[in-house]
Amino acid sequence: MPTRTRWRTRMWTSWLVLLVAAGWCGSAMATEVVTVAAEDDWAPYSSMRADRAGPEGLAPALVKAAFKTQDVEVRFQVVPFSRCLHYAEKGAVVGCFDTTRTEANKDLFYWHPTPLFQEELGIFARADADVRELRQKDLEGQSVGVTIGYTYPTDFMQNPRITKLSAVSDGNLVKMLVARRVNYILLNTMPGYYRIKHEPALKDQIKRVGAIGVDSFWVSFSRAHPDGKRMSQLFEKGLQAIKANGEYDRMLSAFKRELQP
Repeated sequence: MPTRTRWRTRMWTSWLVLLVAAGWCGSAMATEVVTVAAEDDWAPYSSMRADRAGPEGLAPALVKAAFKTQDVEVRFQVVPFSRCLHYAEKGAVVGCFDTTRTEANKDLFYWHPTPLFQEELGIFARADADVRELRQKDLEGQSVGVTIGYTYPTDFMQNPRITKLSAVSDGNLVKMLVARRVNYILLNTMPGYYRIKHEPALKDQIKRVGAIGVDSFWVSFSRAHPDGKRMSQLFEKGLQAIKANGEYDRMLSAFKRELQP
């Protein structure tokens, strides 16, 4: 009887050692979790899902894929873009997307060297406009609609010869154009195509007639968050990893095929 008791004691001790070791290993290899703010109204790049369960679009998919290569799990906080930037600036989240880098914000955040993606800043007009391939200079003397809270080229915003009228969202911006309250609006090209394709009322109402240029977009990482700098560096490594293994190009190609008119 004593022998059996000692054997059982040794058996449970062995199991306890294994369980403790397994728990330690699991803790050491646990996936790190970060919270990133995602804008809620910029389809097809980033918008709130219809069921409000989180963001959808190319940007959250790229962010998630890049961080996954670095064993980092992302939790998204989906908010209006102005709040997204505010949360990142104050350190409530580790970062915010999709942000363009300008003279006004370049020192407010940590920027990973490689942009998340690039997107044309298009000029849209009503479908009956007899113009094409306009540039910024052509907007002088015209009324142009822009969206509040979005970042635009500094030289455009500071050009006094362009009359700028603001809307609270891209959706309202399009309505402003159709209602003839402005001559033109600035709308990123792929989101513009997305709206035309998914909103039947816009068919044959608006069209792209030129572009200001091509913008790069980043995840703006917080300088106030204790993990902001480190996560910007990890994210750059992850972005390079999905570019190297071909995942980035596959995702971008599928995205463009879906939306090109």
